[in-house]
Amino acid sequence: MPNLIKKILVVVESIDIDDSSGSKANVALIKNLYKAGFKLQVYHYTRKNIELEDIPCYAIKENRRSLLFFLSRLERYLRYWFNLKLYKPIEQIFGFSFTLFNDRNSILAALKKINDFEPDLVLTLSKGGSFRPHHALLKLPKWHSKWMAYVHDPYPFASYPRPYDYVEPGHQQKRKFFLELADKAKYAGYPSKLLAEWMESYYAPLKGKSLIIPHQIDEEGINSPELPAYFKRDSFTIVHAGALMNARNPMGLIRAFRRFLKEIPEAAEKSQLLFIGKKSKYTPEFEELKNELSQFYSSDGYLPFTQVKEIQKNATVNVILEAKGPISPFLPGKFPHCIQSGKPILLLGPYYSESRRLLGDDYPWWSEIDDEDKIFQNINSLFQIWLKEEMASLNTYESIKTYLSFSYLKEVI
Repeated sequence: MPNLIKKILVVVESIDIDDSSGSKANVALIKNLYKAGFKLQVYHYTRKNIELEDIPCYAIKENRRSLLFFLSRLERYLRYWFNLKLYKPIEQIFGFSFTLFNDRNSILAALKKINDFEPDLVLTLSKGGSFRPHHALLKLPKWHSKWMAYVHDPYPFASYPRPYDYVEPGHQQKRKFFLELADKAKYAGYPSKLLAEWMESYYAPLKGKSLIIPHQIDEEGINSPELPAYFKRDSFTIVHAGALMNARNPMGLIRAFRRFLKEIPEAAEKSQLLFIGKKSKYTPEFEELKNELSQFYSSDGYLPFTQVKEIQKNATVNVILEAKGPISPFLPGKFPHCIQSGKPILLLGPYYSESRRLLGDDYPWWSEIDDEDKIFQNINSLFQIWLKEEMASLNTYESIKTYLSFSYLKEVI
């Protein structure tokens, strides 16, 4: 790699901030790369035109005339019309879906046409478990010596820590793909130090290639949207924003909150617990709770990202909820938003987690997700501080804000 990186080609799966937490993180990283002074070209597979101010963005078109496209739609229609679930045997044979192969080829075709930009670094960003831009870069050897493959989560699912781990159809082919990625990429970027160590334990070729590029704080000002009617500005408001995957069990928090209302009578008229996000396996229980507990509310679906950030900004306490397990090497996508809000974080997760590592071993408002006594104590402690109007005196995370900023990002690159 040259001593001085000036031009970066970013190949990203999506820059639609409302489609996933991964896309939000991708956009924040791209914006901060621009703020850090790098000249960018962004090729994205969002499949709609989205512009990022002052940053050249090129929407990659899906090839809808290929055999792979036809096969992918045939498989989809057979699934919908006849409930024939062919995707499992297809992935068992080929490792990946026909859709992924067609998407990879679509991205590859667009990248091959680039002739007016000679990058010093090629950065691939993905979301979920697809890694489509990474698949495409494997087919472009001319850029392997400049390639930084950003790895946002473990891959494949068998490499996840418990309780997320399971063996997918086509596991061996997926692992073979990632071994090739580990071998060909010049660098591997990760949002988390623990994730880098975790992945190196599974893929030996990744050792010595790691760069930690945490999810970024996007300081760009946006017009503040209206807060929803159910948000009470003058209340002690605890907010969990984001998807509740099955393993992120919120019931320990809810039981501790109910105990808090019962044992601290003055809290009953001054407190609320809000869950903001799309429906989950816990939605039926949430609906019952909304009917019997006036201090509890869960949204009926996804809210626009700008409104979610405004809720987090005005919350008294933001919650980061992780799965019950031995370790959580992930840096949650909402971690920068919680840090940016400057409000206390009620961290519920394993002893070994990236969030806890960054907040510090002595961080006071951490517990396991099912430790109801500790959660109750932490909620009550924060409530008493709020009653005394002393919240402003708490940790404002200045060192972490620097770590998540474009100035630190520039040093890393």
